[in-house]
Amino acid sequence: MGKADLHVHTIYSYDGTATVAATLEYVKRHTDLTTIAITDHDTIDGALEAVALAPRYGIEVIPGIEVTTAEGHLLALFVQAPIPAGRSLIETVHLVAEQGGIAIAAHPGGPWRWCLREANIAAALADAQIAQTLVGLEAYNASLPNLALNQHACAMGQRLPLAMVGASDAHMLWMIGMAATWFPGEGSRDLRTALAHRTTTLSVSARPAHFLASYLKHQLLRMMGLAQWAPSTPGAPIALRRLAAVHQP
Repeated sequence: MGKADLHVHTIYSYDGTATVAATLEYVKRHTDLTTIAITDHDTIDGALEAVALAPRYGIEVIPGIEVTTAEGHLLALFVQAPIPAGRSLIETVHLVAEQGGIAIAAHPGGPWRWCLREANIAAALADAQIAQTLVGLEAYNASLPNLALNQHACAMGQRLPLAMVGASDAHMLWMIGMAATWFPGEGSRDLRTALAHRTTTLSVSARPAHFLASYLKHQLLRMMGLAQWAPSTPGAPIALRRLAAVHQP
């Protein structure tokens, strides 16, 4: 069985707190993930950097973007070029399809404007091409302020013809893999097949009580220009460094 975390942020996101190399080092050293997707907010640069570095770490990286659509956030996976923000959900999914990618509804059903509504997803799926491209739904997101909202997302997943996905939505290294997706097979090709046939299952770990304090601490450090950093040499230590000295996206 393969295990993937399909929603991971780096410093290419305004709220990411680790460099690409630090992210890959952490995944290699501290998780049992076989595949990750780098999905920074409205940019693909971090994902492309991760794809280039991934062979050094023995990790498969899927290039992705967390796209801000007019109706909420969408994970675009297996894309190679930017997807413009602010378009409708339907138009955005069509743009993903043009690149041969697939899409997953990120943290759906929450009370915030960045959460897709069930009605919007269902309406989009009425389009045949959309239904071939929008194939998954985050039934469990480990970084939601209120984890109970995942129960609502799971219920949506039961009603919609989409694969159930677990993802960390990690903005801190230690969150990577706290929720993930099991799938038959090993690599990204098998993952795509599992999503298309809805044969994925969720992997969920209990989130420790210090999550919020840790999140606020790392966001404060990011505001101060500090992030978790590692050289792009597997086995190197991860350290806190000033962004201007290492990489400023």
